[in-house]
Amino acid sequence: MDGTKPAMESNAEETQDEGQESKGCFECCIKCLGGVPYASLVATILCFSGVALFCGCGHVALTGTLTMLENHFSRVTSDHATLTTVIQIFQYIIYGIASFFFIYAILLLAEGFYTTRAIKKELQSDFKTTICGRCITAFFMFLTYILALAFLTIFCFTAIPVFLFFNMWSTCAAMRSPDANITSPDSICVDVRQYGIISWNATPGKACGATLGDICTTSEFYLSYHLYIVAFAGAGATVIALIHYLMILAANWAYLKSAVSTHEYQDIKTKDDQDLEAEARSKEGQNSSSYS
Repeated sequence: MDGTKPAMESNAEETQDEGQESKGCFECCIKCLGGVPYASLVATILCFSGVALFCGCGHVALTGTLTMLENHFSRVTSDHATLTTVIQIFQYIIYGIASFFFIYAILLLAEGFYTTRAIKKELQSDFKTTICGRCITAFFMFLTYILALAFLTIFCFTAIPVFLFFNMWSTCAAMRSPDANITSPDSICVDVRQYGIISWNATPGKACGATLGDICTTSEFYLSYHLYIVAFAGAGATVIALIHYLMILAANWAYLKSAVSTHEYQDIKTKDDQDLEAEARSKEGQNSSSYS
């Protein structure tokens, strides 16, 4: 019996130590999760997804559009040389947009971590933000507002190729429909020259009847049309992410500003209380000396 008692005590101590370790790990995990800016994290994921869809699908869709025009609407290279240059410029811009937003979203996420940490310190009465930190938040807010307007413009321009491809697709669908009752399908044409995409001298410049139906069944048309739709959706998701960022930054800036004002008021009040207390002690000392 005496031999089993120390063994039982050691097992109890080991169990207690394991319980304390698990409790410490749990508290550490809760502390780490409490410092995560979930709103900024959601906006970052949405921004990454939107920019990836817009840049990736837009790049491939532009290449497919150029291939379709070269094969069916403008067989002479000089007739669409300007369009080729413009598409290449757009593709280089897409590279820049992808790189810039990758870095910028990470910076905004880091700013979210900074603000969340500052707010936690404020709750613990250990607030240590600076004017520089508030200015950085205000700068990000201004820049995000400009980027949101810019990407809203891109979102509107992305709707143009979707609209053009939709018109072409709906024309082909109407030709194939048994209820259309078309007596002369060759009279139904799509002339891309009227959109200003290629010059008026381009040959053939338009597609009619069976030729138009064949174009609508090509992989270039099918893939480009759906990729433009996905790129359009990606641009919209990016705009939503930037608006989300803007709301987060505005809320953080307002909270930091109000917290600074509150702490300044508390510091002044504490100083006044200390002065009143010191004055009261000096009066008590004068009264005691006069009585003596």
